[in-house]
Amino acid sequence: MATELDNTLDTIMDGLVAPGGPAETVPFTRNGVTMPAFKNAPPSLAHYFANYCAAHKDTEFLVDNGCRLTFGEAYDAALHVAAGLLSQHKLVKGDRIGIAARNSANWIVAYMGITMAGGCAALVNGFSSGEEMADALKMVGCRVVLADRKRAERLEGTDHGAKVVPLKHDCNPAEGLAAVWGDPAETTLPELGPDDYATLLYTSGSTGRSKGAYCDHRAVVNGTMSYVVQSLMALTYLSGKGEASALQPCALVAVPLFHVTGEVPVFLQSFALGRKLVLMKKWDAREALRLTEAEKVTYFTGVPLMSYEMATHPDREKYDTSSCTSFAAGGAPRPTDHVTAIKDAFPGGFPLLGYGLTETNAIGCGNFNENYLAKPSSTGKASRPLVDLAILDEAGKPLPAGEVGEIGIRTVANVLGYWGDKEATSAAFTDDMYFRTGDLGRLDEDGYLFIVDRKKDIIIRGGENISCLEVEEAIYAHDDVAECSVFGLPDNRYGEIVGAVYMTREGASLNEAELADFLETKLPPFKRPAHIWHETEHLPRLGTQKIDRKALREQYSKDFAAA
Repeated sequence: MATELDNTLDTIMDGLVAPGGPAETVPFTRNGVTMPAFKNAPPSLAHYFANYCAAHKDTEFLVDNGCRLTFGEAYDAALHVAAGLLSQHKLVKGDRIGIAARNSANWIVAYMGITMAGGCAALVNGFSSGEEMADALKMVGCRVVLADRKRAERLEGTDHGAKVVPLKHDCNPAEGLAAVWGDPAETTLPELGPDDYATLLYTSGSTGRSKGAYCDHRAVVNGTMSYVVQSLMALTYLSGKGEASALQPCALVAVPLFHVTGEVPVFLQSFALGRKLVLMKKWDAREALRLTEAEKVTYFTGVPLMSYEMATHPDREKYDTSSCTSFAAGGAPRPTDHVTAIKDAFPGGFPLLGYGLTETNAIGCGNFNENYLAKPSSTGKASRPLVDLAILDEAGKPLPAGEVGEIGIRTVANVLGYWGDKEATSAAFTDDMYFRTGDLGRLDEDGYLFIVDRKKDIIIRGGENISCLEVEEAIYAHDDVAECSVFGLPDNRYGEIVGAVYMTREGASLNEAELADFLETKLPPFKRPAHIWHETEHLPRLGTQKIDRKALREQYSKDFAAA
């Protein structure tokens, strides 16, 4: 049954999408399938940046250690970068231009300049090895890659075919991007439209080799505007209750900008909101608390563990975090006990959860405020008005509510495909243009999505399907567990058996036998891990900051076989 909040938000959204409203849609047809697109969306990222940077010209935008830039200053710097790429590096519209660097203000200015010059910004995973980065660049034919010192050193001696151009951090853009700095007065920027290529993001590689998912400007802009509309809906709701904040919106950026979460809902959305971005070099819960107080952060997003670490940090009460009213997460469902812990720690804020993918420009579902507290295991309802969400059978046909199948997302924000890989592109989409997410889920009677597991991460033990997420949730129920991952191990008798690795929270003592005893009350025998490993260091992560289940499976399968 729909909640009071659901009904209120639906009413607000009905007004936003009405004819003449800010979220009014028009039909757009791709491959014979018609779907909604925003009527008033800017035709390209270049138009989007120009519009909102003019509107917020003197408003502070980027805070990066000692570097502070307004929207107007960031836009002016991006014009110089665009001019330099065109005049000095002879960029041709559609050229893939890589960025291989950690988060910084100059990363953001570089992204703006590339897309404004007509380039397709290839966002290289900055955590990758040199060979992996080289493979990513070569795969999509990057002509130029802007790389900071550490990534440039990793690329030395590799075969990638791109011209490496230095990008420096912790300095103003004119210095940090000197190698691509030109004169806008002497350079004419190209006319860009919705069909021109805009971005190329790499898939996580959690189930195999990374692929280059590429987008036109229509997809990226509509994906961004979808988040803007969700924020407008929330603002309308809070204003109606007299609870809208008078502070400038401010987001703490703890996720990589090369990841779609960092790119679209955090970075790109901020232009329309006039939102300040406070950049972190690396994750540290204490530093996150300090910056929240110092910069009056109003919004935080990261992988689920991040906000939980802030909530449970021993020094949390030393900092005034009352400005932050939203603690969002994506990448994986939160353990249900984390939801209440965050709400208890930050009584003036709410935990939020979103579900989207690289291939959907991060849009999909959202679970908010009281609804999230009521259904903490759900990633929420499809984001109106763009997202068409379906549960698909093996043939790609929608299933009724309650049945488990592959989650499909159809939206104008979906990527065009995987660069140079027609076979993978064809396999990723149904005939009626649903993107096959590779995740298994179900919809309840209210339209809330519940993720059951990754389609390829189900453990099949003697014919019994075991959800990795279900076992992980049981392990996370132990108060001393900070991180865990569950995966299948090869077994001669059953085909696969359950393996698990975990790390305890600081100061806790929990051995493998004690955890196994705990799980006896949580899981039936066939779902309990047959082998458990205790790690004292953080589990390995992909560039998206998801735990790298594939790497763990490979590592412990070898250890298991050798034992």
